[in-house]
Amino acid sequence: MNWLDQLQPIAMALIWPALGFAVLAFVARGVASLRTAKAAAGEVRVNLTLYLFDALLIAPSLGLMAAAIAAWLSANGLLLVSAATWSTLPAWLVLFVALFIGDFVGYWRHRLEHTAPLWPSHAIHHSDTAMTWTTLHRFHPINRLSTTLIDSGALALLGFPPWVVLANALTRHYYGMFVHMDLPWTLGPLGRVLVSPAMHRWHHVRDSEYAGKNFATLFSVFDQAFGTYHVPGPCTAPLGVPDEMGRGVIGQLLHPFRAAWRLLPRASAAKRSPATP
Repeated sequence: MNWLDQLQPIAMALIWPALGFAVLAFVARGVASLRTAKAAAGEVRVNLTLYLFDALLIAPSLGLMAAAIAAWLSANGLLLVSAATWSTLPAWLVLFVALFIGDFVGYWRHRLEHTAPLWPSHAIHHSDTAMTWTTLHRFHPINRLSTTLIDSGALALLGFPPWVVLANALTRHYYGMFVHMDLPWTLGPLGRVLVSPAMHRWHHVRDSEYAGKNFATLFSVFDQAFGTYHVPGPCTAPLGVPDEMGRGVIGQLLHPFRAAWRLLPRASAAKRSPATP
């Protein structure tokens, strides 16, 4: 396969969502959506460059890794639920269970990403100050690795068939684009069941305790159950992170390594200092 053949499906995976979300934004906000899109152009370029980098160099390896993990668990008899068990249930029920369990796992994985060891790589995602549906593509390879290992590993451990794992990934992917849109929607009463764009926007607020809220991607019930739900209304607060992220795509990719390098002198100094009596 040459580069042109490889780029075509990658481009199509962007074009159709771009058209669909552009229409949705225009219906919801009218001409104001065009002004918002123009203001976000710089951030969108970074997001799309990271998407291209991921699609060409990272995603294929992660896909193979997820398949290898599933095959290894099955070959060694480590599945918690047999594939035969799922085959006895209706397909729609199996998919719903996978989505629900997948979002439960994703909720706790997301909370883990907001702890000190994983935050430098996850901060890349939060550094977008003009959230659009393309913000979903602003992820560091380290963050992508942790997501694949935890989310796909959990579903594989439960013995879900491959089509369910794929359907779960696609649902979370496209719904994730939706909740990153610049829309004031809270979804009304439905927002007590599903994550809304307003709910997730509160999660991206800059310099705020609310970045420690709203961790779910699909079902807001998890945030309600575990005390991290915060949706007072549409969010108009500034977005982003206080961290110094560096310039452009290269700065984003190097940020976690710079953060780790800055910690080394502190660790060495703490090791050399005498213990306090």
